[in-house]
Amino acid sequence: MAKFQKPVDEKGWVIHIKESFMVEEEETGMGVSIFNVPKALMASDPLSYVPQQIAIGPYHYWRAELYQMERYKVNAAKRFSKRLPDGLKFEDDVVGSIKQQCVRIRASYDKYLNLDDNTLAWMVSMDACFLLEFLGVYASCPRPEVGLRMSHLVDVLGRKSGHNATLRDIVMLENQIPLSVLRRMLEWELSSQEFADQVLLAMLMGLYKDLSPFPVSELIPRLEDCAHLLDFFYQLMVPAAASSLQVDNVVCCTSSSTSCVEQAAGDEDQTTSASTAAPAACDDDDKERFLNLVQQVWNKLLSYNIIKSNGPIVRVVKVIVNMPWEKITALPGVKGSLKRFFPTATTTTSVNTKKSDDGNDDDNATSLSASSLVEDINIPTVYELMKSGVEFLPTNGGGCGIPSIAFDSSTATLRLPVVRIDVNSQVMLRNMVAYESCITCGPLVFARYLEFMNGIIDCAEDSRALREKGILFNHLKSDDEVADLWNGMSKSIRLTKVPFLDKVIADVNNYYNCRWRVKAGRFIMSYVYGSWKILTLLATVLLLLLSGLEAFCSVYSCPRFFHFNSTPS
Repeated sequence: MAKFQKPVDEKGWVIHIKESFMVEEEETGMGVSIFNVPKALMASDPLSYVPQQIAIGPYHYWRAELYQMERYKVNAAKRFSKRLPDGLKFEDDVVGSIKQQCVRIRASYDKYLNLDDNTLAWMVSMDACFLLEFLGVYASCPRPEVGLRMSHLVDVLGRKSGHNATLRDIVMLENQIPLSVLRRMLEWELSSQEFADQVLLAMLMGLYKDLSPFPVSELIPRLEDCAHLLDFFYQLMVPAAASSLQVDNVVCCTSSSTSCVEQAAGDEDQTTSASTAAPAACDDDDKERFLNLVQQVWNKLLSYNIIKSNGPIVRVVKVIVNMPWEKITALPGVKGSLKRFFPTATTTTSVNTKKSDDGNDDDNATSLSASSLVEDINIPTVYELMKSGVEFLPTNGGGCGIPSIAFDSSTATLRLPVVRIDVNSQVMLRNMVAYESCITCGPLVFARYLEFMNGIIDCAEDSRALREKGILFNHLKSDDEVADLWNGMSKSIRLTKVPFLDKVIADVNNYYNCRWRVKAGRFIMSYVYGSWKILTLLATVLLLLLSGLEAFCSVYSCPRFFHFNSTPS
């Protein structure tokens, strides 16, 4: 949360309101673009949203632990003033010019700024001087000499940990100043708006290459269309074309709205119908004991040559598995019998049938369904998809970003943009999601992409597979850290639909659900694990019978029936 806690000045507030009435409405221009991070996101990981080393803008300016960087800002402002053309003074011309933009600057923030115009102008001017000097290295500007007292905090060569801490701070949503201030400051220094924009663009593109998880997009936004540094990055990562692709049926509301939750839940059923098996009624120990029993029975049958690869038993099992069980279990007579013998499986089946038949789901069920939609996209993991025959490839050239995600069902190929993960990625991604949730009422393209990646990456095995395919470049210590990073960013603000991504998810699920191995696995999960008690009893009885048969055959020869030697080898 923001730490702007300066005492309220009532007289100053009245003066500010009077000035606001006197200013023409169109002069505010850009509108609100710098927000407080939503509480739901802030609670999940405060360190990713609250600056730890430097305050940029008014929200965190008065935090004592960040005040040591003020000395560097003052020195940066002094160096900037020396680079001004002859006849220009920093206080009179530069700060004075910024002061005239204070109405526009205030309009950029969603919270009331309890500062007079002079204080605000000095604040953003010094912050702009720092940013221009810090980012100058990306535009081949001369590197400033940093004193020994500040060298541990500011490292323009990027070799110390303080450099990464500063990089993370300057991309945080609550740590932004309007980009128009940076453009104006550079114009004063270079005496040309066009040249100033070229230099600033080089700075921002260099920073993007250093921080962004994605390669540089071909669509570079215009500086005049960008509200601040984070907005520039967002427009590079999520081009306007992506957010405008088939934006029909957009759910634009908070997740607390029941009607919106129901609508989103209904829409989501078509795109996130993944391979979620019925929950097992037994715990892991019971399941392991049951599997051991089955294994013992199977070994006995193999030792007697009762089961052969193309034998009658195997053919019967294949016929049973391939039968249309969904239609069979829906028959009135069968449903009652299954309910007595397989209570867990039929409970799951009846829930799904009721959902499609009446559609009158209970409020609690809707809430649970909606909450699960917010947390996760139901899609198989990378490992599961690869086992079912899906090939993962980077998009052509690795670029084009999120809109390039596509699935070709004819070749079972899922193409994903190249992603680079390092120590700064989590802060960058989280603040991008926070900004997107505040700035747009349309589809949350970036948040949906993170949910998609969270869905297909569940453990180190998944991230390792993407790394080996050239899709994910890991600059962290291990594949486990990458998996934890994706899994830790599943928190969403509201339900949304992104048609081109939802189509990919639906196509992947349809392909996966049609695999024979998946159908067999679901059958086992529903009808075997769901009724483990009676099946464990049957397996135990069968094992005892086979053991008795083995004892019998060890005394009396049985080769005529089972073709095995009674004499132990």
